[in-house]
Amino acid sequence: MAEPNLVKIAYQALQQGKGLVGIAHKEISTKLMELMVPEAIPQTTPVTPNLLFELRNSIKELEEIDWLEAEEGFYPKSLLFEAPWFEWLLKYPLVWLDMPSTWNRRLKRKFQELPLEVNKEKYPEYYLQNFHHQTDGYLSDHSAGLYDIQVEILFNGTADAMRRRVISPLKKQLNSSFPEVKASSLKLIDIATGTGRTLQQIRSAFPKCELTGLDLSASYLKQASKYLNNGENDLVQLIQGNAEKTPLLENSFHALTCVFLFHELPGKARQNVLNECFRLLKPNGILVIADSIQKNDSQNFLQVLDNFDRIFHEPYYKDYIRDDMNSRITNAGFSSIQSNSYFMTKVWSAKKSIS
Repeated sequence: MAEPNLVKIAYQALQQGKGLVGIAHKEISTKLMELMVPEAIPQTTPVTPNLLFELRNSIKELEEIDWLEAEEGFYPKSLLFEAPWFEWLLKYPLVWLDMPSTWNRRLKRKFQELPLEVNKEKYPEYYLQNFHHQTDGYLSDHSAGLYDIQVEILFNGTADAMRRRVISPLKKQLNSSFPEVKASSLKLIDIATGTGRTLQQIRSAFPKCELTGLDLSASYLKQASKYLNNGENDLVQLIQGNAEKTPLLENSFHALTCVFLFHELPGKARQNVLNECFRLLKPNGILVIADSIQKNDSQNFLQVLDNFDRIFHEPYYKDYIRDDMNSRITNAGFSSIQSNSYFMTKVWSAKKSIS
């Protein structure tokens, strides 16, 4: 009889624990909102037992792929357990303390309630939003400090597992496109890097690669620098800039990733960002995008997508889930487009064609 794989059992236990915390948090917070601000409760469609079963199976499939790709060496197994656990524990009470303002914002439909000191001229109009009703939008240290734990709760502990789905296509296609390039000479940029969680996953898989992160929020870049540039590894270059038009030279990178950005952009900005991604990549360069699944990806999850749109302030989400991203990627100049869905995330990969 084969001995049990204790590391896999520990990973499964960790994921189950995170899932239970996420579910309990959402159930308790919903009950509190019902008691304190019932008129702020969004009108959603109840989740049926069959849909709940489908969601649980989809999470199990995601976690199985996550484990198998670690076993196959796409990234170290230690990455499956990596997170700033102590910091998240300390910040968790702040998530609860932030809720009354979130409920009030939802109730009064205050979608542009941002810090007074923000210079709005520095940002595109579509960015000046309280996405997800979160305090300060993406424009304060407070928001940046709570973001990662809030996302983990939202996705029942699967956020990093979904982010890691960009690693496999990156490794496979970089090896194919640039077989002669040394690992230490590879250059990768993560667009809309936020707090740097995606770059942390990528760095474990590509420890010698030269990494760059770009984001529009100075506060989120500060948080990313805290995690990424802590003296333990080579410095990650972090740049403040708009992904539609970056301050970087064309043909600069072998690979480009972008995770959870496109659903928060209007259609024109989506195309502009893809055009800019094409400009930044070297010939044969690899593009890998991860974002929300769309309506044509799973008929079973249409209710989930509809409820997500009703619960959270995501002004461009309804348009995004109907958008033809393959056509947009093609229009930007990319070829060899592939896509796969994992739980609530869809991953596209493509190559910059040589003209």
